[in-house]
Amino acid sequence: MAKESMKAREVKRAKLVAKYAEKRAALKEAGDYAGLAKLPKNSNPVRLHNRCQLTGRPKGYMRDFGISRITFREMASNGLIPGVKKASW
Repeated sequence: MAKESMKAREVKRAKLVAKYAEKRAALKEAGDYAGLAKLPKNSNPVRLHNRCQLTGRPKGYMRDFGISRITFREMASNGLIPGVKKASW
């Protein structure tokens, strides 16, 4: 389980990315790299990190499902994910 402060930091970064998305696109299109450098560092979408929606775990993230591999395995073995059969894990 991720720390609450780490989850909060990711939420804050996501808000900054959304806030500056249009401005960043306009500056990039204009080629104004000095203007891009003046924007907050955390407004860059590269700084976002994928986290499991249920546990907040940053590692072993599966994009198709939006959860970590461990959570996926638990949900699949409990029958919560349709179409997934337990093979040999």
